[in-house]
Amino acid sequence: MSDLLLATANRSKQREFGRLLAGIPGRLVFPQDVGIELDVPEPYPTYAGNAAAKAEAYCRASGLLSLADDSGIEVEALDWGPGVVTARYGGDDVDDRVALLLEAVGDSPRRAARMVCVLALATPSPRPGASPRIEAFHGEMHGELARERRGEGGFGYDPVFLLPNGCTTAELPDGQKDAISHRGRAVAAVMPRLQALMAVPA
Repeated sequence: MSDLLLATANRSKQREFGRLLAGIPGRLVFPQDVGIELDVPEPYPTYAGNAAAKAEAYCRASGLLSLADDSGIEVEALDWGPGVVTARYGGDDVDDRVALLLEAVGDSPRRAARMVCVLALATPSPRPGASPRIEAFHGEMHGELARERRGEGGFGYDPVFLLPNGCTTAELPDGQKDAISHRGRAVAAVMPRLQALMAVPA
């Protein structure tokens, strides 16, 4: 059976990707399962660059097919920021980035928003020491920034991401959210490649 390593120690992401990747023809493993603990810098100005750095680092450390994501929220009122720096928005000392985002947007009517996810898939090279092959897959979800938090589900910015149906993604059951989310769409894009790479030869 083939293994796919999810290149994150974030337990919320592990739970979400655990659902999204349930259909792979093999086993999904996490860094703690294989004894890996990495802190990979994310210095790049693009989601793809940061995701690729994480996927390559975990692939080299484990020798396994590795999947990493970089994702963020982009809001029209902030000139489509915070974007790639979403996870670090406001700096290291900020306790509540959601509150900071709501405060920054304030009462602006320019509340169009999107969630973006780029997945990087790193395939180990058969040649010792050679770089893994990196492929990128993209997903987006469009909506608006809510004026206040709503809902208990999801994580991160889900309580303030308002969908056209009037619900935040934190108010949706997991299955409904997974079907439309930025990560769900990125996983749908990468799934055919995973099926091909992980399928056991006849």
